[in-house]
Amino acid sequence: MRIKKFLVAVFQSILFWMLAFFIFVFIKYNGIEYELEVYTDDVLNLPIQEFYQFGLLLGAIIGVLYGIIEFLFDTYLSKRMVLGVNIMVKSIIYFILIIVLLSIFSVLIEEQIDIDLDNDRGWWRDDPFFWTTILYFSITSIIFSLIKIANDKFGPGVFLNMLLGKYRKPREEERILMFIDLKDSTKIAEQLGHEAYSKFIQDCFTDLNSVLRKYEADIYQYVGDEAVLSWTTKKGFRKNNCVNLYYAFGAKLKKRQQRYLERYKITPQFKAGLHCGKLMIAEVGTIKKELAFHGDVINTASRIQGLCNKFNTELLVSKSFLDRSLITLKYEANLLGDLELRGKKEKLEIYEVQRPVVD
Repeated sequence: MRIKKFLVAVFQSILFWMLAFFIFVFIKYNGIEYELEVYTDDVLNLPIQEFYQFGLLLGAIIGVLYGIIEFLFDTYLSKRMVLGVNIMVKSIIYFILIIVLLSIFSVLIEEQIDIDLDNDRGWWRDDPFFWTTILYFSITSIIFSLIKIANDKFGPGVFLNMLLGKYRKPREEERILMFIDLKDSTKIAEQLGHEAYSKFIQDCFTDLNSVLRKYEADIYQYVGDEAVLSWTTKKGFRKNNCVNLYYAFGAKLKKRQQRYLERYKITPQFKAGLHCGKLMIAEVGTIKKELAFHGDVINTASRIQGLCNKFNTELLVSKSFLDRSLITLKYEANLLGDLELRGKKEKLEIYEVQRPVVD
């Protein structure tokens, strides 16, 4: 999973930086007939295609290196550094990277078009092209970071939908919702104290986030020790994604059980409720804009999860969800009965989902 995440990050970085340097060449050189003046009376006519080729190659190389650096920092170093130090260290690395790459490229250009460029040691200090490139790189790097932050904030694909105004007007969609909540949260909070409990929840949700992409889930919101996950019905029902995610999360917590015991002397367990149906999605707020879900599906999914304590179960689903899913191909679904949910007049068939018992 980590390898896939790395490859996706590098691929996105390559595309972004190739586009960025294509635009850079277009702005700086397109339409200019004569590009370089050699230190003689001659003027060298360099076709614009050559600049685009060098620009795309430079963008691809920077994209690979940039993607690797960002991935390493995000995975191993970001949590250990304050944001200011993180930015400063990466800026120094990128500054050195640009010097090295432009020095190498100047040598390649010399060999290809047989001219003598000023690329001796320290050439970059007084070179206007270098500082123009640094300024452009800094601005585009900030844009890339802002896009990444926005994508992390809203979830993969959601930021693009907001840019395109997809949810500017309330839009009806069919969604699967999972409310997933920490078992015995009050008892654990009293045992750990508020500071340790907050770190405990952070670690739990970090582990939850590590399995989201594999099962194509989006985070709708975090509420205290509860997370609300969302799928389109196509993604959620595909390969049992929404149910498999719950058990993958449990497996992740079990795998890290020793670490939780060493840090908190507690092994976390979560309970969840699943329901599906039509709801409205709309952009809300102006100062803090976000997507909001409106509809009975949300309340019903929450109420279903709330029954887990009553029946001492881990995962409950509604009949409407069960009828459309592939749960029975891999799991056992046992009817608990027609249950009355708090705040609802009509009763609902609720099923407990369990792994099959292996003899």
